[in-house]
Amino acid sequence: MSQLAIEPTLIVITGPTGSGKTALSIALAQELGCHILSADSRQLYRDIPIGTAAPTSEELASAPHHFVGTLALEDYYSAAQYEEEAIALLQELWTSSPYAVMCGGSMMYIDAVTRGIDELPTITPEIRQQAMYMFHEGGLPLLQETLKRIDPVYYEQVDLNNHKRLVHAIEITLQAGVPYSSLRTGQVKQRPFRIIRVALDYDRETLFDRINRRVGLMIEAGLVNEARRVYHLRHLNSLNTVGYKELFAYFDGTMDYETAVARIAKNTRVYAKKQLTWMKKDDSIHRLNPATALQDLLAIIQG
Repeated sequence: MSQLAIEPTLIVITGPTGSGKTALSIALAQELGCHILSADSRQLYRDIPIGTAAPTSEELASAPHHFVGTLALEDYYSAAQYEEEAIALLQELWTSSPYAVMCGGSMMYIDAVTRGIDELPTITPEIRQQAMYMFHEGGLPLLQETLKRIDPVYYEQVDLNNHKRLVHAIEITLQAGVPYSSLRTGQVKQRPFRIIRVALDYDRETLFDRINRRVGLMIEAGLVNEARRVYHLRHLNSLNTVGYKELFAYFDGTMDYETAVARIAKNTRVYAKKQLTWMKKDDSIHRLNPATALQDLLAIIQG
C-alpha cells in the first residue's frame, strides 16, 4: 500500500512541560518523513526562545516545523486562529504525506484542532484595550464585578482568580453583545482524519526533577538576559508567562534573584500539575514508557 493510500493521521504528542515532547516529536517526524506543528501558545512568539523552551536551530533543521517563532510579541493570537490555520496547513501537508505530528502542552490549542472550539467573534483592538484597561485599573475585583453583571451564568462557572479567563469572557461578551455563556456549546467537531494522542509517562518525582534541572539549564543558557531584553514590553500578554514574570519582579526589585529562580521552578511545577489534571480527563491518551517511547508509538500508529 502506498503512503498516500494511508488514512490522514495526526499524531499528538502532548503532556506536561519538561517531559521530552520535542525530542520524541523530532524522532517520530524523521521516522515518518513528516512535518511537526507546534501546539505551544508561547513558542509562537519570536525573541523568547529560551524561556519558552522553543526548539533550537539544530532541532528546527532536523525536521520541518510550523508555528514556532512566527509572531512578534505584540501580536494577538487565539486558539480559534490556531484551529483555522492548523487545519488548513494539515490539508496541505497531507497531499504529500499521510502523517503529521503535533507537539505541545497548550491544552486549548490541542483541543481546538482535535475537538474544535465554539465559533466566537473576532475581538477588535478597541474591545481588547477596554478589557485590559479594566484589569490594569481595577484588577481582579473589577473584572469579577463586570463579569457578574454582564454574564452571571459564566460568573458562577469560571475560576474567579484566573484573570485571563475573566478578560476573555468580558471581551467576547462585549464584542458579541450577548453573554459569553450563551455562545459556549461544547459540541465536538468531527474531524476527517485519524487522531492518535500520546504522552510520555513519568512519575511525578522524576518529572519535577526534570523540570528543576531544565530551569537551571535555562538560566545557564541566558534566560536572565533574554528577559531583560524584553523587560520594556512586560505589559504584553505574550510575556505574562512563567519565567518572565518572576524575573521582571527581580528587575523591579520586589523579589531577590534566588527567590525569582526558585519561584520559576515552583510555578513551572504548578503548571505541569494543571497539564496532568487535563490529561487525566482524556482517556484517549496513550501513556508511553519514556525508555521505549518511539518504538511503542510506531506500533500504535501501525496497529
